[in-house]
Amino acid sequence: MKPIAVTLAAALLLAAGPALRSSPDLGKAEGRCRAGEPGPALLVEAAGLKDRTGQLKVELYPSNDQDFLADDNVLIAAGKVFRRVEAPTPRSGAAVLCIRIPGPGTYSLMLLHDRDLDHRFNYKVDGIGFASNPKLGWSKPKARVTRVIVNTGGVSKISVVMNYKNGLGVGPIKN
Repeated sequence: MKPIAVTLAAALLLAAGPALRSSPDLGKAEGRCRAGEPGPALLVEAAGLKDRTGQLKVELYPSNDQDFLADDNVLIAAGKVFRRVEAPTPRSGAAVLCIRIPGPGTYSLMLLHDRDLDHRFNYKVDGIGFASNPKLGWSKPKARVTRVIVNTGGVSKISVVMNYKNGLGVGPIKN
């Protein structure tokens, strides 16, 4: 009976995990690219920025619906992939962030333009984009439409189109 009690207690602790407060520093040490490092990494370009305010944040997740956009504390505690990189939005030129990845594989990726610097997505203010540039609705996209497939141990490049509140919807800025 004792092993069952331990298993039940562990399950309850894991279930309570999302109530933990997220730390903006989780995943940064693993995600930060280092000078001269050959990879594996992704260079993520933010295309279609609304302006040059705030900061950009890239997050890398396992590419399944259960883990995509899940609480970072829970992912790290379970030993799952989670990486985060933040950088000030550049005042001019290309907005590119480098994020280290564990190795070749399939991942889901989110890019946030945190215009108000509050470390969370506010659809009225901030911009958001995903790998593969899916058309967004009013709900979280499925992991399969936000996938990036990395076949190399080197550095791969992707472009993510940013989406902002636009009238009654969310979409890319129209020129």
